[in-house]
Amino acid sequence: MPSYTFVSTANAFVLRGAVPVFVDIRADTLNIDETLIEAAITPKTKAIVAVHYAGVSCEMDTIKAIAKKHHLFLIEDAAQGMMASYKGQPLGSIGDLGTVSFHETKNVISGEGGALLINDKTWIEDAEIIREKGTNRSKFFRNQVDKYTWVSLGSSFLPSEIIAAFLWAQLEHAQEITDRRLHHWQLYHDGLADLENREVLRRPIVPADCQHNAHMYQILLPSLAQRTQFIETLRAAGILSVFHYVPLHSSPAGMKYGRSHGDLALTTNLSERLVRLPLWVGMTTTDIEVVLDTIHKSSR
Repeated sequence: MPSYTFVSTANAFVLRGAVPVFVDIRADTLNIDETLIEAAITPKTKAIVAVHYAGVSCEMDTIKAIAKKHHLFLIEDAAQGMMASYKGQPLGSIGDLGTVSFHETKNVISGEGGALLINDKTWIEDAEIIREKGTNRSKFFRNQVDKYTWVSLGSSFLPSEIIAAFLWAQLEHAQEITDRRLHHWQLYHDGLADLENREVLRRPIVPADCQHNAHMYQILLPSLAQRTQFIETLRAAGILSVFHYVPLHSSPAGMKYGRSHGDLALTTNLSERLVRLPLWVGMTTTDIEVVLDTIHKSSR
């Protein structure tokens, strides 16, 4: 898995006694570098976790071929990938398992929570048991057993009815939300083209095979010092911009529970230069213009 991801990606495996192996990322998409995966595989390797950063897909054909060659599970962390796709396939539907997030920072939200996408029918019953606190309660509701009981490990992952209703309304408007976010994203992209030409910053790169969902608009500045100054300049103008993850491989728990394949130089370098600009569905064109104007004034 990549080190440049949220802690949940690694936690899911560490909690079960597994050791996450961190692989460096690509310079363009900030996704796991598919050319480095195979060298990181050992006889103990069980799965490849592809994290689709910013709703832009990893190079899934290559990763899927590697997983098949080495008989590994392929798991997609599509937490940021709702309504995004790779070669027409929705993110989360390509690997053996996929996950999406409905956290309040995502495009389609319910405050907290997420979904497990199962692409192998033989795992459905196991997933139901895990969701139902380790019982076969789902089979009982379908009249497949006359009583339900504890049959395996599980926990409580059920959303409340209010949260589910809120999420349902969001899902009904998912395309509208996505289209609006894509509009905002494109305003940023067009408005920052000249600064990229002047090498003041680098805009996001989306490969041709990827349809992104405008989950975020991130830029790369030349150095950590310039990023720090940039964030402070925008804050002084009343605009909140933030950097993203501290790489897991350099965090205390990452060093304790995981290991790195290689020096992960790109992960370290890019994580120190990245800034996320404000982007949410309720923004207006005027809001975007204010951000762009502030950035341009600070770059003169």
